[in-house]
Amino acid sequence: MDWPGDLARLAAAGPVAMVSVLATEGSAPRGAGTRMLMTADGLFGTIGGGALEFRAAEQARCVLDHAPGTWRVQDYPLGPLLGQCCGGRMRLLVEHVDRQALGWLAEAREGRVLVSVLRPDGIERQVTDEPAQPVSARGDKPGEGARLAEVIGGFRRPLWLFGAGHVGQAIARHAGGLPLRLAWFDTRPAFVGLSGVTLVADADIEACVAEAPEEAALVILTHDHGLDYRLALAALQRPALAFTGLIGSQTKRARFLARLERAGVSAEARGRLTCPIGLPGVTGKEPDVIAVALLAQLLQLPQAAAVRAEAA
Repeated sequence: MDWPGDLARLAAAGPVAMVSVLATEGSAPRGAGTRMLMTADGLFGTIGGGALEFRAAEQARCVLDHAPGTWRVQDYPLGPLLGQCCGGRMRLLVEHVDRQALGWLAEAREGRVLVSVLRPDGIERQVTDEPAQPVSARGDKPGEGARLAEVIGGFRRPLWLFGAGHVGQAIARHAGGLPLRLAWFDTRPAFVGLSGVTLVADADIEACVAEAPEEAALVILTHDHGLDYRLALAALQRPALAFTGLIGSQTKRARFLARLERAGVSAEARGRLTCPIGLPGVTGKEPDVIAVALLAQLLQLPQAAAVRAEAA
């Protein structure tokens, strides 16, 4: 998912080709903005699609035999010619990356816009904050002089995780590679050395909830029911959160809901509490099972209309 970082690392070591998904139509294995990198030693990332990726990898190897800056746009109907039955289309940009023209990588950040201008001798790039411009998968292929503007990275939902015990560690472990941005908190000094965990004083923990961005998924699984309740109460005061999850049984859920009602929390707000967490039907209690069930549940959450429009 961090293709600018991967590109910088690989380009520092030697020649590299990049395959970029410019546009898709219908059923396609990956979306616009997906990248795959090729070096003399291997393939990094994936555009998916089996035969499609095999063909694109061949094109990437071929372009490495040409001068840095060489590029070509390729169209692939995902049908019989590729031995596939998806029925969609993908438009790809294949290039031998000019390693002397990567200054734009210093400005590349998730959510910013990468502008690429196709020149005869290479691709001129800069990073801006202007609106993105979706590319079509049909019609004339972009040629010399074409200007492409795309958002760097897709939408990654903020995941604010409270609790660094066994389940919390399993969630953090499995979250890697998923479209999530993890912020992880605990109050116990025993976890001060655990990578990724922010140690927070008990008195300040509700302030972390207040700082969670809109559309965040907030998951509560601390060592203390009193602390769980305080976090749940603070989270339910944030209607813009996409998810408020609390680890526990149906009994714990009933007790928390009753206590929240006595505290004056509205029925609408109480209805936003998810407890137990995880996809229904997954009954295992092992930390990794709980983690996978929860993460699958989070991946089902819809994006807000504003976020979808920005990503488009």
